[in-house]
Amino acid sequence: MDAAPVTPPAANPNDETSPAQPHGLAGKTVVVTGGTSGIGRATCLAFARRGARLAIAGRDEERGREVVEACRSLGAEALFVCTDVTRRDDVSRLTAAVTAHFGRLDVAFNNAGYQEPRATLVQQEDEIYERVFDTNVRALVYLMRAEIAVMLAQGSGGVIVNNASVSGVRNPYPGLSLYAASKAAAVALTRSAAMEYAPHGIRINTVSPGRILTPMMLGSGVADMSIVAAGLPLRRMGQPEEVGEAVVWLASPAASFVVGHNLCVDGGFLAG
Repeated sequence: MDAAPVTPPAANPNDETSPAQPHGLAGKTVVVTGGTSGIGRATCLAFARRGARLAIAGRDEERGREVVEACRSLGAEALFVCTDVTRRDDVSRLTAAVTAHFGRLDVAFNNAGYQEPRATLVQQEDEIYERVFDTNVRALVYLMRAEIAVMLAQGSGGVIVNNASVSGVRNPYPGLSLYAASKAAAVALTRSAAMEYAPHGIRINTVSPGRILTPMMLGSGVADMSIVAAGLPLRRMGQPEEVGEAVVWLASPAASFVVGHNLCVDGGFLAG
């Protein structure tokens, strides 16, 4: 099948009032976990501009309602489902709520994640290890199992994009060994699942952000972000909206032949 024509992105992806852009996603049902801030929020708005219907999952109801209203202001149908992705029952309830409300599930962006407080491996406690891997790996298993089951039952395929990190490929900063290991696991898990379900018309890929100005990055213990930016080929940090645009592309018909790929949105970090 030929890919749908590719249209240029909005001139300013940071402008939340931008009109909807055609991208082959109008009317599609999209679930975004960790959708209440940072990359998740930006991606919700990017899908809303394309006319998608949004199910926003997260633990903060107030922020969730704010994102819902922001999506509706762009003309998109949206709802919030309070979800802790580390709990299997919550994940089951999420997919049930999405299918009950919208009737189907076409796209999932599994974005929720956790990064440990910066410390050497010897200093990391078991509880921190469990929280990192429960959020970044176990929850991904729960989510993909539930999402794939819905897509298989529909019989019309679907798209899953998992949020990994360049830290899963190369992490030059000490103190984040657990996060890096969990994200490497997320990439490997995604590739394996992609091979299993591509014959069923379900495309599964990862997006790996680099140094993006998100609440997680700002709370990572780096004292001077300008030093980080200076070390990147583009000499600047990335914006959540730039990752959101990459996710939209992976989810769209324009990426119809992309399977098991790790798309790094990193300002040249891995190439440098």
